[in-house]
Amino acid sequence: MRTDNDTWDITTSVGATALFVAAARALEARRDDPVAVDPYAGLFCRAAGPQWSDMLDGKGADQRLKSEFGDVFQRYQGARTRFFDDYLRSAVAAGVRQIVIVAAGLDSRAYRLAWPETTVVFEVDRPMVLEFKREVLAGHGDVPTAERREVAADLREDWPKALRDKDFDSAQPSAWLAEGLLMYLPGAARDQLYTGIDALSAVGSHVALEDMHALDSGTVEAKRAEERENPEQASHFFSLIYNEEHRDAARWFGGHGWDVQPILAADYFRQLGQVVPQPDTDGGQMLRSGSLVTAAKRRL
Repeated sequence: MRTDNDTWDITTSVGATALFVAAARALEARRDDPVAVDPYAGLFCRAAGPQWSDMLDGKGADQRLKSEFGDVFQRYQGARTRFFDDYLRSAVAAGVRQIVIVAAGLDSRAYRLAWPETTVVFEVDRPMVLEFKREVLAGHGDVPTAERREVAADLREDWPKALRDKDFDSAQPSAWLAEGLLMYLPGAARDQLYTGIDALSAVGSHVALEDMHALDSGTVEAKRAEERENPEQASHFFSLIYNEEHRDAARWFGGHGWDVQPILAADYFRQLGQVVPQPDTDGGQMLRSGSLVTAAKRRL
C-alpha cells in the first residue's frame, strides 16, 4: 500500500506500473493491426530483468497480459498512446514548442515522434526512473528527436521550481501531458498538479490528461486482497492507486479559463473500431471508468 513519503525506482511500487504498461504497448505493437506502435517499449522491459522479459514471451508466473483482461488492456494502451500522440502533434502544429510530460515514466515520445526544430521536451519524474530510460536508450544507440531535458522531481514536492530551473518559459505556450498518472495521486496532490499547470501556462497552452473516476470500493478491496496473495505479480495496481472521489479534470480546467474537450475512454475505443467489453468484466469496468481530456487555455 502507498504511504505519504514512499519512494521507488523503475522496478518497484509505482515505477513497476510503467513497466507493466510498457509490456502491454510492446505486445500491442506485435499485432497485425496495432492501434499504435512504440518501438522502445520492449527494450525497457528486457532491460529491467527476466521477470519482464518473461512477460513479453508469455512465460513466468505473471500471466495477466495473456488473460481476457490483458487483451483489452493491450488494446487500450495502444488507443491511449494514439490519442496522446495525436494531441501532441496538434499542439506543435499550432506552434507550441515546449512540451512537458509529467510523471514521464517510460514515455518515449521525445525519441519516437517527429518534432519541429527548436522543440524542447521536459520530462518530469523521479531521478532513478529518468536515469533508467536514458541509459537503456543510449545503450541501444538511440537519441532524442527533440531537445530533451530531464526534470528530476517528485510531484508531491516543488516540481514547478524544478521545471523553471531547467529554463521552462512560462511566458510561452506549452503543451502538458499527464498519462496514466492521476489515479496514483491523492486528491490534494491532483489539485496541486492542476494549479501548477495552470499557473505555468501562457494563453495558447494545451493540456491532456487521462482521468479515472473512483472504482467500486468493494471491488478494489477484493483486488487488493488478490494482489496480497500473489506477490509474484510484477505490478500491484489496485494496491497503489488512491481510489478517491475527486473533482474531475475536465471540470477543474473548464472552471479555470480552459476550453475543454473530454471523451470517455470507452467511446474513443469504439471510434477506433474496438469492442468494449461488458460492464461486469474487468476490462469493461476499466474503460467505463476513464476519460481522455484535452484542453486549450483561452484566458488568464
